[in-house]
Amino acid sequence: MNRIRPSWLAVWHAALALLCIANATAQVPSAAQLQLLQSLDPAARQQVLEQLGSSATGPTVPTRPIEATVSATPVDVVEIAPEDITLQARGFVLIEVASTADGLTDRERLIQDRNPYQLDPEGWLRLPGVPAIALMGLTDAQANKRLALEPSLRGLALRLTRLPVQPMGQDALKPFGYDLFAQAPSTFAPITDVPVPAEYPVGAGDQINVQLYGAQSRLLRLVVNREGQLNFPDLGPIAVAGKTFEAVRSELETRVREQMIGTEASISMGDTRAIRVFVSGEARRPGTYTVSGLASMISALYAAGGIKETGSLRQIELKRRGQVVAQLDLYDLLLRGDTSDDAKLQPGDVIFVPTVGATVGIGGEVRRPARYELKGAPTISGLMDLAGGVTPEANTREVSVLRVSPEGRRVALSFSLAEMSTQKAIAVNGDSIFVPRLTPVLDAGIQISGHVYQPRTVAWREGLRLSQLIQSADELKPNADLGYVLIRRETGPQREVSVVSGDLIAAWQAPGSEADVEIAARDRIMIFDRESDRAPMLAPILAELARQASDSAATQLVTVQGQVHQPGNYPLEVGMRVSDLLRAGGHLTDAAFNERAELTRYEIRNAERVARVIEVNIGAILAGNSAEDIPLQAFDTLVIRAVPEWGQQFSITLEGEVRFPGAYPIRPGETLRSVLERAGGLSESAYARAAVFTRKELQAREQAEIQRLTERLQTDLAAFSIQAGQSAAGASAAEGASNAIGLLNQLKNVTPVGRLVVDLERLLASATGSATDVVLRDGDRLIVPKFRQEVTVLGEVQSPTSHLHRAGLKRDDYLALSGGLTRRADKDQIYIVRVDGSVVSGSRGGFWSFGARGSGNIQPGDVIVAPLDIERLPPLPLWQAITGIIYNSAVAVAAVGSL
Repeated sequence: MNRIRPSWLAVWHAALALLCIANATAQVPSAAQLQLLQSLDPAARQQVLEQLGSSATGPTVPTRPIEATVSATPVDVVEIAPEDITLQARGFVLIEVASTADGLTDRERLIQDRNPYQLDPEGWLRLPGVPAIALMGLTDAQANKRLALEPSLRGLALRLTRLPVQPMGQDALKPFGYDLFAQAPSTFAPITDVPVPAEYPVGAGDQINVQLYGAQSRLLRLVVNREGQLNFPDLGPIAVAGKTFEAVRSELETRVREQMIGTEASISMGDTRAIRVFVSGEARRPGTYTVSGLASMISALYAAGGIKETGSLRQIELKRRGQVVAQLDLYDLLLRGDTSDDAKLQPGDVIFVPTVGATVGIGGEVRRPARYELKGAPTISGLMDLAGGVTPEANTREVSVLRVSPEGRRVALSFSLAEMSTQKAIAVNGDSIFVPRLTPVLDAGIQISGHVYQPRTVAWREGLRLSQLIQSADELKPNADLGYVLIRRETGPQREVSVVSGDLIAAWQAPGSEADVEIAARDRIMIFDRESDRAPMLAPILAELARQASDSAATQLVTVQGQVHQPGNYPLEVGMRVSDLLRAGGHLTDAAFNERAELTRYEIRNAERVARVIEVNIGAILAGNSAEDIPLQAFDTLVIRAVPEWGQQFSITLEGEVRFPGAYPIRPGETLRSVLERAGGLSESAYARAAVFTRKELQAREQAEIQRLTERLQTDLAAFSIQAGQSAAGASAAEGASNAIGLLNQLKNVTPVGRLVVDLERLLASATGSATDVVLRDGDRLIVPKFRQEVTVLGEVQSPTSHLHRAGLKRDDYLALSGGLTRRADKDQIYIVRVDGSVVSGSRGGFWSFGARGSGNIQPGDVIVAPLDIERLPPLPLWQAITGIIYNSAVAVAAVGSL
């Protein structure tokens, strides 16, 4: 934001006013005049001051007035561009070496391998084998130029990058209290509306307001002259200089009452005088300042911009006529809000800021980590109060002190705060005190996590047991595994990790028994979900056990596989048996073979790892036979086998005219006759001869065959189209290609049914175990329709349709009823699809046979198919097979969908 620049008239007005002030001998500049000067931009202010310096012969113009309120004038915000940031002492930099085709030399590799580099406390960069190079205060670009011109680095292509690493630990500690002046205002207004204390010494320039009432009623504003007197009308000169304001008020009220009969006076202080003080020593802007007569030492320090970090905050001196009359300790203000030592200033006072005294750094787990200035001989425990005390996470038993001994050696001391308080250990200049954080290890508590409503930490006490810790299932989420509660435990001085498991159900049934596990301090209890994978929760514990493995102790790990609810790796407990591993795995599934299992154990024989398989009697273990419950060793693997064919749940679907239709589970090797007997047989209206039996395997096989034929036909048809285009018989070839394309499209839309021809009448009439019976498979489907009266004619006839069956009609009779054959029909390849799915073929006319089942009689439900004459099609193979698939599939689909 830019300042509003005042007009030149205002500039010269300010210059004229200041010139008058400079030439005066007794008058000081007013607040308005000084505020006007401060409001000028730097160029205009400099011009006024130069004009003032060339003509003024009086005393030096005060740099600024102080006190009261901060000016509302907008302040310019100066942003520092990245290229203006310079390298500082102890800063970190990265030195990169540009490699060549030959790679890096040993010297270049040594320089690059030691990255990053830290500048020393004086700001020097020290590279291996190179004299120290001063870089402090340079920007990145300047530092790179400096390295490029360094004679000892000639021939090396180096690039320096500043790393903005923030200081940590003791290096990050800042001197305490100096940020009090970080927001010191740049302009001030004089104090006018604050109460004047009774002990305020009245002097020349002060204004006394006298309100007369009674016989006289008027307001007098009287100014103390240079002689220290008030020229009071009707009373004459009254000497007031050097007296306190309370004494002046009492004297004036008394004299008015006694000498002005019938008149009373009310005395108040008006504008106070301006006084000149000096700020010297380690102030940021030492010099002469004109301040209000009510100003104090802190006010003057604000005017001087505060105190440099080399200055003391605890021994600021107020000198008057060469004598120290007061000392100010800013720690009293900062830490306790005490301003009792903030003495009021008088003309000519000098505020002296000496250099900082002994300092001590306090870091770590304290509330105000910083570097503190010492006063007197404070104890280390007492210094903790300066730092605000320790945090709740502080480890007060291992406070460390880094100190420079009288012999000039750096030594480390370690105390507890209790010892420091008892021994009254004295802090020494340069000490670095560090209060470490407590380790995040629970020393006396129990952690409960996993499938619980409220993961929590509870107190531990001697004799605490699992049933007391988790008193009911209401504390756990639904589906929690109550049979396997894992307890991670640390034992011994090395805090080795071991595992114990508990059974909550057994613990609740027998509180205080051996089944009710006793809880130790620092135990971590994990509750599992019976359905969720346990591997993520177990992984950290298994990793800890693996890290503890040694030459004498293998990783305490066992495995359960197969038919358990939660197969996987589990920690090996002390005294763990097969039953415990089954409990960890969530017990057996329904498909488990609960008579025998295999336990694989690995042993070392002749320097080789040998696997030994042990037969485990699972049934006896589940029955409670402890003799069969084998103790486990590290890396044992228990395999629970499944009951043979347990997972194969075979079934057949019966539909239509069955007494009890539906899906029926089937036994391995069971036949269709057996299932129909279970279903009550067929209904009275069933048409057994027209039954449709489908099988998934046949359907998949048909689908594959149709796909193969489709791909083959597309290839052959493409080749024929190329040959036909080169032949003379264009019209007939085009007609044949059109017919072929139509068949191809029909083939793509064929729905495979997977029908198996079954003579259901003969099957039901034959004896049990007959060869005509069908051995069932999973997914088989039997559809038994009602009696049919129609005969269907399909294919190349004038009107493909269905006709009522009439006894005595032959094949050609039904073809005639459908309008006869088309010219594209193959008269010699007409065939009949019997109602049971079998196919009978023969030639047209004369005597023709329909296979072993009898004569040419047409039965109800039969389908007569007049196929396309394949001689009219392009001379391609497979046409007859394709047309057969199309028509037979249509017949099968019609039969299945007839219900």
